[in-house]
Amino acid sequence: MSQFFEIHPENPQKRLIHQTVEIIDNGGVVVYPTDSSYAIGCHLGDKSAMEKIRRIRQVDDKHHFTLVCSDLSEIATYAKVSNADYRLLKSLTPGPYTFLLKATSEVPRRLMHPKRRMIGIRVVDDPIVKAMLEELGQPIMSSTLIMPGNEMPETDAHDIREKLEHQVDLIVDGGNCGFEATTVINMVENPPVLVREGKGTEHGLD
Repeated sequence: MSQFFEIHPENPQKRLIHQTVEIIDNGGVVVYPTDSSYAIGCHLGDKSAMEKIRRIRQVDDKHHFTLVCSDLSEIATYAKVSNADYRLLKSLTPGPYTFLLKATSEVPRRLMHPKRRMIGIRVVDDPIVKAMLEELGQPIMSSTLIMPGNEMPETDAHDIREKLEHQVDLIVDGGNCGFEATTVINMVENPPVLVREGKGTEHGLD
């Protein structure tokens, strides 16, 4: 049976954030809100938790996980960022975008695209996520919470609880955070290529 925390979307309770991070640190799988939809995530180095997420979402080992980072400086630890990349990232973060970038050696090999050594990176514009990352001190390994057979992400924590309370360790209820997946931009290509239209696309891409 999973735990269920109701965390204030604008002023997250420190006690609940601390407990959330403890669960992640101890190998737990956590469902949490972002600025585009609910996501499912775990500790960066936890292989068994990552496999659990794959089973829940019914995706194979080619599925891209995303590193949800606290800010631009943290991105540079895990991805190779050119000056041009940095300017684009700075203009679009934080926000509902996933950027595909060349991974650095800090990224566990199993997280990367096997041939191209790419990794998905996000900087989320959400107070709950910011508080989680500040306490955790490293990125959260995440995937958009799209249930098998569905095209759209999950939007309601109580619905998620009904579906996943026996499969995850914690569900963070931060209210309704929308139902659009992120806009995905492949920045390994030059110029960058729009891979998937999503919530960020409505903001416009130069």
